[in-house]
Amino acid sequence: MKEAPLVEHLEELRSRILWALLSWVVGTGVAWSFRVQLLEWLKRPLDLAAQQNGIQVNLIVLDITEPFLVSLKVAAFGGLVLALPFIVYQAWAFIAPGLYEHEKRLAVPFLLGAGFSFALGALFAYYGFLPFAIPFLLGFLGDVITPQISIGRYMGQVLMMMGVMGLVFEMPVVSYLLARLGILSSTFLARNWRIAVVLLLTLAAVITPTVDVVSLAIVTGPLLVLYWISVLVARVAERARPREEAA
Repeated sequence: MKEAPLVEHLEELRSRILWALLSWVVGTGVAWSFRVQLLEWLKRPLDLAAQQNGIQVNLIVLDITEPFLVSLKVAAFGGLVLALPFIVYQAWAFIAPGLYEHEKRLAVPFLLGAGFSFALGALFAYYGFLPFAIPFLLGFLGDVITPQISIGRYMGQVLMMMGVMGLVFEMPVVSYLLARLGILSSTFLARNWRIAVVLLLTLAAVITPTVDVVSLAIVTGPLLVLYWISVLVARVAERARPREEAA
């Protein structure tokens, strides 16, 4: 490990943040080229739900700026997914000088695991939750109504769900890293599981657009499983730590 003055740390932090933002902008530019395809893909769960309920659903715009803002929002989300490995790398590169050599070797597994976990969480929200939640919401009045849904609100809800689930799926990766660094322990996680359950239930209630028990269970179940997986991977990381320190 090496020490550096505070000013150098702040300058490096600014540089890392700028590089992360630049990568996000570049990723957003790439995703902008595919914004129509992304919008169609995000709209597919709504179309399938309309077919299941035998109704017609129209996505509408409420003002002239909404098409542009929705396109920008979708492109920004896609750009974040594309740039995420580089953004995580910038965070790692900032803290790496303060780590031991055996701790620095965690960089590649952490970057790969972070990217894979975020994508897995977003796909779970898209394929595992939305196909159940949207038909439930549209099925209350059957074919009595023709839903006119704001495309901005719909895309905002879908992207929020995918983004939050992507972040939540990072729990095992972050737990493993913190345990390997000696910051977090599996004992602490296991001892405070009741608090974790309350927090996860609250999070599930916030990100779930419905109030029914089924939808809440679909979201809460995987979150609880992820928490106990985090406990297990933290325990594995703790067992590997003494061997590395001895080496």
